[in-house]
Amino acid sequence: MSDAELRITTPLTCEAVRNLHAGDRVLLTGPLYTGRDAAHRRLVDLLEVGEELPVELRGQLIYYCGPAPAAPGHAMGSAGPTTSYRMDPYTPRLHELGLAGSIGKGERGIEVREACRKLCAVYLVAIGGAGALLSRSVESARIVAYEDLGPEAIRLLQVRDFPAMVAYDCHGRSVFPGDEPL
Repeated sequence: MSDAELRITTPLTCEAVRNLHAGDRVLLTGPLYTGRDAAHRRLVDLLEVGEELPVELRGQLIYYCGPAPAAPGHAMGSAGPTTSYRMDPYTPRLHELGLAGSIGKGERGIEVREACRKLCAVYLVAIGGAGALLSRSVESARIVAYEDLGPEAIRLLQVRDFPAMVAYDCHGRSVFPGDEPL
């Protein structure tokens, strides 16, 4: 890990993911999807019955947040990360479709770490409690699926210099104490 922040443009290729290492600080620019457990459940339910997803996930990142309504003149309200383990039952399946990574807070289950390693994906963490600060990186936001879920709808964000840190890389490494390399 260096002291510098890596500037990363989304969507991500597998080559870009391979260049990220646990502990790297990144500034993301480009599209990010938002989604939490209710949206993830619907996505996986569609896959179970052989239907197409409402969004293309290949190379994309999903930010686990349920943003607050936007104040006048802002693209989005406070947008802090959600505890990520709630998406663990769904995440490996989405990585199989080419999802490049996710952004949230906290540790994940071993299945997610293994999926990151096997499927060239990454898990990033954002600072919990800093939702107002993180929302400053959002230039635009629009609902693209599941509007009925309100804050948990899938949104497409355009971000500039969204700060995060690589928690799990595709090399089997983790920033969390006690995690052995896979």
